[in-house]
Amino acid sequence: MLLKASSLSRVALAHKVGVDKSLVGRWVKGSIHPGEHNLSRLTAVFQDHFAHLTLADWYLEEAEMAERLGISRRSLDKSPNEVCADSPFARIAEASGPELALRAECYEGFWRTARPSVLMPDQVFHDYGLFRRREDGMMEVIMEGAGLRFEGWLFPMSGNLYVFLFDPVGRTPLIVLMKGVSLPRAISMDGLLLLSALDGNRTPAALPIVVERLGDLSGDRQADDEAIRRMVDEKPEPMDPVPSDRLREKLYADVGPAAKDAGKDLFLIATGALSRGTTQAGLLG
Repeated sequence: MLLKASSLSRVALAHKVGVDKSLVGRWVKGSIHPGEHNLSRLTAVFQDHFAHLTLADWYLEEAEMAERLGISRRSLDKSPNEVCADSPFARIAEASGPELALRAECYEGFWRTARPSVLMPDQVFHDYGLFRRREDGMMEVIMEGAGLRFEGWLFPMSGNLYVFLFDPVGRTPLIVLMKGVSLPRAISMDGLLLLSALDGNRTPAALPIVVERLGDLSGDRQADDEAIRRMVDEKPEPMDPVPSDRLREKLYADVGPAAKDAGKDLFLIATGALSRGTTQAGLLG
C-alpha cells in the first residue's frame, strides 16, 4: 500500500533500505515479514512521503493505517505495475511452476546469445547475461549487448522455454521460444526471437537465436550482476561452443521458396535442433 501511494518501485525501496529487491518482493507478497531492524529502516524511508508514520503503525490493520496516513484506498485499487492474479500472464507463471521447480538448476547460469541483425545483414549480435532463480521461485533473465539491456522472465513448459523480455530503449517486449533439454544441465539451446526492429517503422521481425552456456553463477547476486558487465567487454567464449559454420548455418538458414522445395522451413525440427544438455559424467544429448 505504501509503495503504491508513494510511487516507489520495489527496486528503489530495496536500494533505500539496503536489501535485495527479491526480499522486498517477498515482503509485498506476505511470504515473510520484515524484522524490527528493517521495519525501522522502512519507517525512515516512508517518512519522506508520510511524515506522521511511526514504527507502531506497521501493526495496525491496513484500512486503519490508510485512514491515519490519509491514503485513498480507491486510488490504489489498480496499478499498471502489478499483474492481476487471474490474468493470462499469471496463469503462465502458475502453469510453469511445477516444471520450474524440477528444472530450474538445468538452466541457471551465465549465457551468450547469437542472433542475426535485423538492420545490418550478415552481422551477428551477441548478448551476455544470466538465467537465475529468485527467492520467490521465478526465473529472471538479464541480458546485455549492443548497448542495450533486457530484463524479464523465463518459463519452462512442456519441454520448451518461453522467455518474455522488455527493451527499455525500444520500449517494446521481446519474446523468445526455445527448445529445452532433457538432461540435467543445458549447454546450448536454439529457438526463435520475436521483436520490433529499431528502424523508423519499428518493423516486426522473427529471427533464429542460439543461446550457449558461459559458466555457472557464483550465488552472490551482486557479483553475478557485475560479471555480466565484464562479459560484455571481454566477450568470453561458451564452455562448449557450437562450431562457427554450424552456428551460421542455423542463423542464416535459407527459408525461401527454394528451401521449401527442399523440405526446409522456419520451424524447428528434432533432427536439426541445437538444444543439448549434459550429465555429470559427460553424456551429451
